[in-house]
Amino acid sequence: MSADNWILTYYQQICDGSVTVGSWIRRWYEIVVHGLEAKRWTFDQKKANSAINFIERYCHHHEGPLAPGLIKLELWQKAFLSVVFGVMDPEGRRQFREIILIIGRKQGKTAIMSGIGCYHLFVDGGYGSRVYVCAPKLEQARLCYEGIYQTIRKEPMMERLTKRRRTDLYIESNNSSAQPLAFSAKKSDGLNISLGILDEAAAFAGEPGLRQAEVVKSSQGARPEPQLFYPTTANFIDGGLYDELMKRATAVINGTSKETRLAPFLYMIDDVEKWNDINELRKSLPNLGVSVSVDYILEEIAVAEGSLSKKSEFLTKYCNVKQNGSLAWLPAEAVRKAFGWKRELTEFRNHYCLGGIDLSQTTDLTSACILIEKDGIIWIHSHFWLPGERLNEATQRDGIPYQLMIERGFLSLSGNEFVDYKDVFSWFYRLVHELKIYPLQIGYDRYSAQYLVQDLEKANFHMESVFQGYNLTGIEDTFEGMLREGKIRDMDDNDLLKIHMMDSAQQIESNTSAHSRKKLVKISKYAHVDGVAAILDAMCMRANHWAEMGKRLMNGGG
Repeated sequence: MSADNWILTYYQQICDGSVTVGSWIRRWYEIVVHGLEAKRWTFDQKKANSAINFIERYCHHHEGPLAPGLIKLELWQKAFLSVVFGVMDPEGRRQFREIILIIGRKQGKTAIMSGIGCYHLFVDGGYGSRVYVCAPKLEQARLCYEGIYQTIRKEPMMERLTKRRRTDLYIESNNSSAQPLAFSAKKSDGLNISLGILDEAAAFAGEPGLRQAEVVKSSQGARPEPQLFYPTTANFIDGGLYDELMKRATAVINGTSKETRLAPFLYMIDDVEKWNDINELRKSLPNLGVSVSVDYILEEIAVAEGSLSKKSEFLTKYCNVKQNGSLAWLPAEAVRKAFGWKRELTEFRNHYCLGGIDLSQTTDLTSACILIEKDGIIWIHSHFWLPGERLNEATQRDGIPYQLMIERGFLSLSGNEFVDYKDVFSWFYRLVHELKIYPLQIGYDRYSAQYLVQDLEKANFHMESVFQGYNLTGIEDTFEGMLREGKIRDMDDNDLLKIHMMDSAQQIESNTSAHSRKKLVKISKYAHVDGVAAILDAMCMRANHWAEMGKRLMNGGG
């Protein structure tokens, strides 16, 4: 890569501490740089510079203290544009088609999106390009759209080529247009969008917001190099587009996602307890001192320190700490450490263990596991059950070869429409009576079938219910720490369990007075985490009963 490559320059300054960024940005640029060095992608300096030069030469601020001057891009913005427009796939087309930009308030987000919109209309989009700025309300969509129009008005050449019609901006010479679009999936039907900007993506609430984003994305299918931008600050809304984007973005950075076209730029603070520290805030406010002054932020901090509601707003809008947000959980490198091992259950004859059961829905996967601790290593043995009549449906829905999982011994069909929990009972019974492996305690989620629990108790198994919520924060932290250290291993190289670990996310409830609370959730709608939930149930038993059982659970180890 050439010496004036803005990606490399930014990454070098990140590494040497010249610029302050959060861990997500550091890790993302590490992925980009290493991907280019490994030739997974190529870098086209001319295409990157084309976007940068156009914005700096022709695009204007349209509001605020910098208006109506030309936009002068900072290093982080040049690196951002270089990734978006300069990183190419093996066919010589843009690698990244969806771009998530999560950044604090007053960081020039609308200005750079307006510049990208203008660049697409006049240079990059080609003949017949269609730019749509989408938002839940038309007034929000018009902010970025108006930025595009104001830039056009400031440049005589572009103004001569552009006609402002009632609903859009139209360029006859290349049959291109730009238009604001309010939140309505019906209005998006039949569109052929080449560049979509979902402004303030965090405001796209609930299932309707997810559907709107999906409709906009699906409208780009006929375009050879479509791009969809999600510029946003955090928000207070749960279960909407922002949560979905965060799970996808963090999974890409963690290496647990199969997506290759998503570029996540997550400008967020790392330490919520330092929310009022200017140096920490530079991680979420990369334009601090440029588009917003340090004095202004200090005044906002002073207000927030005197009001809980203002503090919550500051955390969300300036720090990008959503009070309840979801992130991909277990990094791929940590998960990989736990697999690739092979131990036989017979090696653990006459050993003590702990058990966990997650029954989930009666029509879907059920998981059970045991944890056997030996010489400082926790060995996992997991098994799954699926109703026989659900095999084809689940295979198609989940994209997982469940028949292969059956053949490899990780999964059993049980019952027809519902799992027959006698099979789960028999699994534990066999452990004790055939293999001489003894669960000292079995944790189960409180929604488990009570007759299974009663049958196990009648067979002298010690059962204890576990509420799977934020109360397991410490258990999840312990599990993650041991996984990272290589102290948790799967004895069967169970690919189905591995998938469940990769699909695990955490709902995070931020609290500056203590550590953030977390609970296990799925990375996406059709993902499964039953195997991980069962392990956490067993890990909870380990924490609850270590004082009286620890010596036996170590099975003679130190």
